[in-house]
Amino acid sequence: MTVSDKAVQLVRLAAEAASDKLADNIIAYDVSDQLVITDAFVLCSAPNDRQVRAIVDEVEKRLREDADAKPVRREGEREGRWVLLDYVDIIVHVQHEEDRTFYALERLWKDCPEIPLPESVNAHAAQRGRALGAAE
Repeated sequence: MTVSDKAVQLVRLAAEAASDKLADNIIAYDVSDQLVITDAFVLCSAPNDRQVRAIVDEVEKRLREDADAKPVRREGEREGRWVLLDYVDIIVHVQHEEDRTFYALERLWKDCPEIPLPESVNAHAAQRGRALGAAE
């Protein structure tokens, strides 16, 4: 089984939304062969709780407006350190940087194929990296 076209569309929208709110280390995995509950995971992180919430809000807004998708489940918002948005076809994990390092979801899913993200997501990340390097 491979990731559905609908899931790929949602992954791309979620990644773009997260990138627009300056999420770090955005990555997506096709977990359809490993899990029956979803096709894909989107992982991203932010340096503080406020930015985690801003990313979550933007992902929800973009998926609602552009794909008429609403999460069936939303967990972790109260703490703001790891918010999970379950869209059935995809699950979006927005984590505080410390939690992302500690839980290392990439290590768990490293055997799953990565889903290519839009060039704009990669371009934003590279641009932020250059800006941070220049500031140091």
